[in-house]
Amino acid sequence: MTSLTADQIRERVAELGDWFHNIDLNGVRTAPDHFLNDYPNVKWKRFEHAVPKDLTGRTVLDIGCNGGFYSIEMKRRGADRVVAIDFDDRYLAQAKFAAEVTGQDIEFHKMSVYDVAKLGESFDVVLFMGVLYHLRHPLLALDLIHDHVAKDLMIFQSMQRGSAEVAPVRADYDFFEQDHFDDPGYPKLHFIEHDYARDWTNWWAPNAACAEAMLRSAGFAITEHPEREVYVCRRVDRPTEAGAVYPAQPKEDAVKKGTEG
Repeated sequence: MTSLTADQIRERVAELGDWFHNIDLNGVRTAPDHFLNDYPNVKWKRFEHAVPKDLTGRTVLDIGCNGGFYSIEMKRRGADRVVAIDFDDRYLAQAKFAAEVTGQDIEFHKMSVYDVAKLGESFDVVLFMGVLYHLRHPLLALDLIHDHVAKDLMIFQSMQRGSAEVAPVRADYDFFEQDHFDDPGYPKLHFIEHDYARDWTNWWAPNAACAEAMLRSAGFAITEHPEREVYVCRRVDRPTEAGAVYPAQPKEDAVKKGTEG
C-alpha cells in the first residue's frame, strides 16, 4: 500500500488526465463524474460471480487494461501473476499508479493486441474487455489471442448495438438465398466510418449474434453469458482451418533475414 495522503493521491490522479475507469484509491475516486456512473464497477458487479473467486496458482493477461480496474480485481482474487498490456501511454500510467496505491504487483507492457505473440507465453485467464470495437481488425485480434496467449478461459466484453436477438443460423445457404441477411438476429458487425460518442477509435459495433459468432469462429466456446455484453469462454479447436492472417514483414526485416546464413 502507498504512504501517499489523500491529497497527494488526488493531485496525482488529476495530473494523469481524464480517467475512463473509476477506481477507489484509498477513498479518492478517479472518475467520480463518469457518464456511465461507477464504471466499470457497475458492470463488474453483474458478472463477477462468473469469474473464479480463487485464482491462486493461475496467470492472467489483461488486454487493453485501461486504468487497471480488472487487473487489480484479478490480483485481489489471488492470481499468482497478472500481466496487463495497453497501447496508450496515459492509460498505462494510470494503471501503474492505481496498482501502486492499491498495493497490487502487476506487470505492465506497452503493447497492441496484434503483438501478443511477443509475450511468448499463454495464460490461464485472458481478459479481453472493451477492446474489440476499438480495433480496425477485430477478428484478427481474436485469432491472435487464440493462437498465442489463451490457454483456457477468456472473459470477453464488447459494446453491442442492434438487436439482442440471436437467430438460428444454418451451416450453409444457397447463393441466391438472401432473406436471412435482413433478419435482426443474424450476425451483423456495424462499421463506424466517423466518430461515435465523440470517439474516432470506435470502429465496429457487433450485434449480440455477431459477438457470439465471432467468438465461436475464433475457437472460443461460450460457457456462460452472465451479462448482456460479457461472455465467459473456453479455448477450443477452431472450427475451420483458417486462422490469423499475418501482415507482411517490414522490408528491413525481410532484407536482414535474406542476408543471414
